[in-house]
Amino acid sequence: MYPKVLNDLIECFKKLPGIGEKTAERLSFAVLNFDEEEVNMFSNSILNLHKKIRPCKKCGTLTDQEYCLICQDKTRSKDTLIVVEDSKDVFLFEKIGNYHGNYHVLGGLISPLDDIGPNDISIKELVERIDKDNIKEIILAIKSSIEADTTSLYIKKILENKNIKVTRIASGIPIGAEMDYVDALTLESALKNRMEIDNNLL
Repeated sequence: MYPKVLNDLIECFKKLPGIGEKTAERLSFAVLNFDEEEVNMFSNSILNLHKKIRPCKKCGTLTDQEYCLICQDKTRSKDTLIVVEDSKDVFLFEKIGNYHGNYHVLGGLISPLDDIGPNDISIKELVERIDKDNIKEIILAIKSSIEADTTSLYIKKILENKNIKVTRIASGIPIGAEMDYVDALTLESALKNRMEIDNNLL
């Protein structure tokens, strides 16, 4: 029905999460109304995203530099780490604006059914940071699920001989809910009311 070039763009938009046929069509027609400067900015932004975005060498969150702006910020508290599953969770906490420590991105959760073990995520690097930076508390900010509980208990176990407090954000976040669907007030409350991990969690 549509010219091939337009149809190709529609198909590209449909690859984005939550974008169906109608929305993809509207977005494609909107792009048709861009002037040349806007088209260049749009296309260059997508190209630069793939060329320049990479994990921070220290915490693992997304950055366009060797070290992210958070890790570079010398005013932040160095003795507390929020540990998250994915980089996008870092940006959720930063939007709240009341946490001034650092982060560590695991890059996944332990899931034996999916053949994902402790060595497949960034737990070794977490322990190395704790030792090197003299971390006093890690706050596990991961969704409520069997995989999250397994990961939390594993981290608690390997840190039990170290002088470090291991807490987990409080309930209020629905079981199985993705972190990026949790509203800011719920997330802020969960962080404020965090609890130490119980070894009998499962």
